[in-house]
Amino acid sequence: MATPLPPRRRPTMVDVAARAGVSRALVSLVFRGQPGASAETRSRVLAAAEELGYRPDSAARLLARGRSRTLGVLMTVREPFEADLVEAIYPEAERLGYEVLLSARTPGRDEATAVEGLLAHRCEAIVLLGPDVDDAFLAELGVRTVAVVVGRAAPGLDSVHSADAEGVRQAVDHLVGLGHRAIVHVDGGTGPNAAARRTGYLDAMAAHGLADRARVLPGAYHEDAGIAAAQALLAGPELPTAVLAANDRCALGLLDTLRRNGVDVPGRVSVVGYNDDRLARLSHVDLTTVRQDAGLLARHAVRAAAARLDDPDLAPGETELTPELVVRGTTAPP
Repeated sequence: MATPLPPRRRPTMVDVAARAGVSRALVSLVFRGQPGASAETRSRVLAAAEELGYRPDSAARLLARGRSRTLGVLMTVREPFEADLVEAIYPEAERLGYEVLLSARTPGRDEATAVEGLLAHRCEAIVLLGPDVDDAFLAELGVRTVAVVVGRAAPGLDSVHSADAEGVRQAVDHLVGLGHRAIVHVDGGTGPNAAARRTGYLDAMAAHGLADRARVLPGAYHEDAGIAAAQALLAGPELPTAVLAANDRCALGLLDTLRRNGVDVPGRVSVVGYNDDRLARLSHVDLTTVRQDAGLLARHAVRAAAARLDDPDLAPGETELTPELVVRGTTAPP
């Protein structure tokens, strides 16, 4: 049997110095772009590095100067809208000279653990997507590092979110315009901005003279909440003519359960979601929903983090973006 070859060692600055016939200190000057090496020496060092396949460790150089140029992003793996946000965060971060490091919250891994993982990797700032933690946690995090919250307001921190009450109002206006009066809202429970969406629904119903017909079912931002809400409606004496779900995932659970039980959507019940994530746009789903601009939210969040890293004395800013109703095939006149 042939003897296995030893693993190839990654070339170091010492190897480059030996190949070029100069000191390690001189090689360091060349790669840092500092004066002290002649043009001929600089050329010889770069040629030696190219021959050896040496690449300077930019992360190590940045850390030596107290900078990592890394943005940590807290996300939920199963949330399609947050995946859209992450996709938009990368190009903006790279444009501003930052790397991106992801850390996920899962059913078995809470947000505090996910945040600590980012801090342990020397992230200079943390962008939290839809955090489901209290303001005290966020305030403490803001003392420890630069933090930007996406999806809700955060007192004392930079935040970027949609005007959720306005988005829900657009949805209610659309349904009332179609002729609906029995409109139920499945709320987002304790999720980010669920209270704002719930208030927006109640205010919009009141504005149309339908306050006495408003009905809120407890829910959450996932499919199981939509399934449970649909089952509760099916068990009742009469179905509403329209349901406004907390988000698109909730709406998908609702849609599937209604259709499996023979309820025509939108012929018998119209359904509206919130977010306009990629699943809502699938042809067999074709969900009417309130669109949040993931690209714009992401760009504002990255810019806010970069601006605060450049100037820690900036006053915290809250950016509120206007959402837009997207009408598709799950709504129709009652």
